[in-house]
Amino acid sequence: MIKVHIFYPNTPDTRFDMAYYVEKHMPMVQARIGAACTGFTVDAGLAGGAPGQPAPYVAVGALICTSVEAFQAGFGPHAAEILGDIPNYTNAQPTLQISEVKVG
Repeated sequence: MIKVHIFYPNTPDTRFDMAYYVEKHMPMVQARIGAACTGFTVDAGLAGGAPGQPAPYVAVGALICTSVEAFQAGFGPHAAEILGDIPNYTNAQPTLQISEVKVG
């Protein structure tokens, strides 16, 4: 099992519509990827590590998928639609990381 993490940096000018991301974007992504995506999570940044420090990310999404190959096969045909939806909820440039799940 893998997770595809999507990190959205928290800057003073970041716009992020959490309701749209949770209710529309992530379900659409899961539907487009299909059976390879067994679920997703969304975390909203609250704070950094030190008192009073802002969260480094306004949001972190994670797609739970069966394998890298299955994710890529499901994502590829819908990449333009998925990436084209990003301006509907944020002006941030996301960073992706694919990780192997070791525990969880």
